[in-house]
Amino acid sequence: MDPLTMALLVSLATVAMLAVTALLVTRAALKGTDSQRRAEVLRAVAEIIRAIRGKK
Repeated sequence: MDPLTMALLVSLATVAMLAVTALLVTRAALKGTDSQRRAEVLRAVAEIIRAIRGKK
């Protein structure tokens, strides 16, 4: 297989895997959360995702 095509496929797979992980973390964090606390939980999850990505 062409190296450029392989690099593209690996990049796309990585992005897809990170997106699915972010969705699963969000779903797990919101499960069982009161509606009054959801905004706070979502903010915390966003901070975690930003920290993983290396952005402040």
